[in-house]
Amino acid sequence: MPVRTVLTVAALSALLAAPALAAGDHAHPAAVTLPEGSAVQWQPGPPNLPKGTQIVALAGDPTKPGPFVLRVKFPANTVIAPHTHSKDETLTILTGSIYHQHGKTVDKSKGEPLKAGGFVYLPEAMPHSLWTTDEEVVLQVNGSGPFGVDYLNPADDPSRAQN
Repeated sequence: MPVRTVLTVAALSALLAAPALAAGDHAHPAAVTLPEGSAVQWQPGPPNLPKGTQIVALAGDPTKPGPFVLRVKFPANTVIAPHTHSKDETLTILTGSIYHQHGKTVDKSKGEPLKAGGFVYLPEAMPHSLWTTDEEVVLQVNGSGPFGVDYLNPADDPSRAQN
């Protein structure tokens, strides 16, 4: 390989790596790892999610600005009524299956079934609903905070029923 080509490749590599190295020094002072097979410490879900929901934050805090990663476990026969989020979110189905539907109403004849490995990208303010059938599901939710669930019909918010 000619010397000029080697120097060009080396210079390009250094230019591409420099921003990543600089960001690594300041933007992400700690790394979070979850080895395969590790047990997570599930907690009861917040009051605005259906009863029986469990949740664990793997990284970040969805109530504060910045990125977060959550795992959410919904029991069988759970409906998450039509709602939106103020920020983009992604859902990855880890275990089980769930139905997803865009729109302002729940129509179980129009929901899209998603099984383990399924993925949904939802832009901010996209109305959607979810429901399980005869099995629980575990989802991974990635997004940026502050993040919350805004039900289209406030009466659908489970936290209102608990008051």
